Amino acid sequence: MNQLFTTQVGRLRLVGYLEGISLLTLILIAIPLKYYFDDPRLVQRIGPIHGALFLLYIIFTVSVGVEEKWKFQKTTWKVLLACIVPFGTFYIDRHILKNAERQQ
Repeated sequence: MNQLFTTQVGRLRLVGYLEGISLLTLILIAIPLKYYFDDPRLVQRIGPIHGALFLLYIIFTVSVGVEEKWKFQKTTWKVLLACIVPFGTFYIDRHILKNAERQQ
């Protein structure tokens, strides 16, 4: 955990975690509030935060992929795909990014 902010992979892991939480918050809480209770406030607040985290995740993934010389067809595309699948960033963190950080 001490390398979380000091390496590129560590920063990607942090952004992935935050992006995953923001996606789940939107899907499980904010969108139901908007459509079932006619209250769009949480979507209006969380939506832009999620959008920024989504873009950061993509930028960090490409940056780390280039820096670590990941093969696109083997690793990079999986990490990129993770940000659009609920729980995807958590899965990728455990199965790919954690190992990549250990190798640094």
